[in-house]
Amino acid sequence: MSLGNKGIPVRNAAGFSVHILTASGGAVALLALYAAIERDFPTTFAWLGLAMFIDGIDGTLARAARVTETAATIDGVVLDLIIDFLTYVVAPVVAVWRSDLMPTSVAFWIGLIVTIASALYFADTRMKTADNWFRGFPALWNVFVLYLFVFRLPWLVNAAAMLIAAALMFAPVVFVHPLRVEKLRVWTVGATIAWFIFAALAIMEHLEADLWVKLGLIATALYFLGLPFLRHSPWAQDNEIA
Repeated sequence: MSLGNKGIPVRNAAGFSVHILTASGGAVALLALYAAIERDFPTTFAWLGLAMFIDGIDGTLARAARVTETAATIDGVVLDLIIDFLTYVVAPVVAVWRSDLMPTSVAFWIGLIVTIASALYFADTRMKTADNWFRGFPALWNVFVLYLFVFRLPWLVNAAAMLIAAALMFAPVVFVHPLRVEKLRVWTVGATIAWFIFAALAIMEHLEADLWVKLGLIATALYFLGLPFLRHSPWAQDNEIA
């Protein structure tokens, strides 16, 4: 047998290994759900943070392993969407429902609205633009709900914010994909790393974060919210990273 033929099973194994890594996010989602049901919210967001890390690296690994060629019997896009729906939508919605962020009945109905709207968003073929920006709010409920837990605003504000975010999924606005959008990629990746650090600190502080951690979360949020305004700016064009 030639070396070339021997290489095929290895490449296939690499491709399927990436799919297994992606699928492991389902187990992480289950652990996050269990923690949310038990009202152990710091642990919930710790598991969701791990899920985000897996989601952040599996796409790069999938492209490196050429999974569409080496493990073509598994649709990586569908697999990724299934896991993302569990970790980005279902687990954080359950966390809100089990928390005291708003009355239980309000959290229940808003959770249903968010889940239905997010399912439609995940199935929307226009989810991403040609230059890899998300159309509308990208259903990052794990991130959104973390802010609700850390900042503990009045329940009416929390409820209104969730409904507005749900509506923004279908609004004519864009949000950056922190790893796929090329413009200002170095700055965006840096802001993403900074956000993970501040979020981890908030979780380690049992979601009762110090003021400077909260300010860090606000600053990184403002960066990401401001990026769409720079999408077509000359400054962003001049600093584009190929």
